[in-house]
Amino acid sequence: MRFGTLAAVLAVAGCGGNPPTGPDLVDVPLDGLTLEQRLAFDRGDELFDLPLRPADGLGPLYIRQSCSGCHTEALRGPGSVQKMAIVEADGVTPAADQSALPWGHTVRPFAISGASTPLQPPAGNASLKLSVRVGPPALGLGYLEAIADEEIERVAAEQAGRADGIHGTVNRTTYRSEPNPDSPYQHHQPGDPVIGRFGLKARLATLDEFTADALQGDMGITNPLRPGELPNPDGVTDDARPGVDVGLSSVNVRADYLRMVAIPERRGLTERGRALFASAGCAVCHVPALHTRADYPLAPLADIDAPVYTDMLLHRMGTALADGLSGEGQAGSMQWRTAPLIGLRFNYNYLHDGRAGSVEEAITGHAGEGSEANPSVGLFNQLSSGDRQALLDFVEAL
Repeated sequence: MRFGTLAAVLAVAGCGGNPPTGPDLVDVPLDGLTLEQRLAFDRGDELFDLPLRPADGLGPLYIRQSCSGCHTEALRGPGSVQKMAIVEADGVTPAADQSALPWGHTVRPFAISGASTPLQPPAGNASLKLSVRVGPPALGLGYLEAIADEEIERVAAEQAGRADGIHGTVNRTTYRSEPNPDSPYQHHQPGDPVIGRFGLKARLATLDEFTADALQGDMGITNPLRPGELPNPDGVTDDARPGVDVGLSSVNVRADYLRMVAIPERRGLTERGRALFASAGCAVCHVPALHTRADYPLAPLADIDAPVYTDMLLHRMGTALADGLSGEGQAGSMQWRTAPLIGLRFNYNYLHDGRAGSVEEAITGHAGEGSEANPSVGLFNQLSSGDRQALLDFVEAL
């Protein structure tokens, strides 16, 4: 498998040559931006942090009041989303009948602007499965959007020939938003087939749609890409700001900010750690670099080996990590997109729900009944204590 040019990975990672110096910065713009793009980054950063009010269109149901409520300083958390599903007796398989959840599978604990009934898990249903999703880092997302579709498909094809059961699949889904005529990054129409990239199960294809979806789903902020209020128990069809709450520019400025957030400088990566990362099989799914489109509109991210440490594919992670949900494109209950290892050294918990308190717990937590990662976890466990620590040090430096 081609893992991308090692020199390119190490250059962005801060590995090789002189050691990195200066402050340890996060939530900073890409190098190589124009002055206009830097100003756009700053505007988007302000909107990302801005707490929204009922007068702005908050609600009628919501989870957080700002983007940074789930991604403070563009990092992981502290906010989280609770999901609910009706499952079969195995606790994994989604039940055919989901009628006990008429308002969807996302808990929205706050009601405002005419609504009085938060969306909470129904009581007394023995078939109800609850799960948590911690807000993932919003670092380096432009790199993920810029990766060529053919590159994702190439990695999936290579994995299909493996004998160890690691067979990632592309989440082929459909574009579910309205068109965005003001964006140079996409020209999708409703129903267009797309490759999912964003969200923990890769259900969304572009950062425009990712932003519009979060505004609507997490804050109740309607926008031209997602113009309708979500169904709710009180039947409220609008909020304190009549009509569509924000315009296209509000979506696009936030999306452009996300595109231009840099991958933090990586400090302390070693060749020994890199070699162990590959030999333990970690690099099969957490591919160190994937190539981007030559025509991607943001020049610093076009035609490069993006050091993202993901294959962008869905993998079966076993029954212990299953959430009982389906309907996120082609992702099933046990499937999750390989998490990009970006800004990992700033995390204080790991895995999609934060259940792991250390990188080692996260690695061993990949193992379980039906998990594709079982062979890699086995290789990790067979390492000497010194090699295991060197691998952990490498991952913790990403």
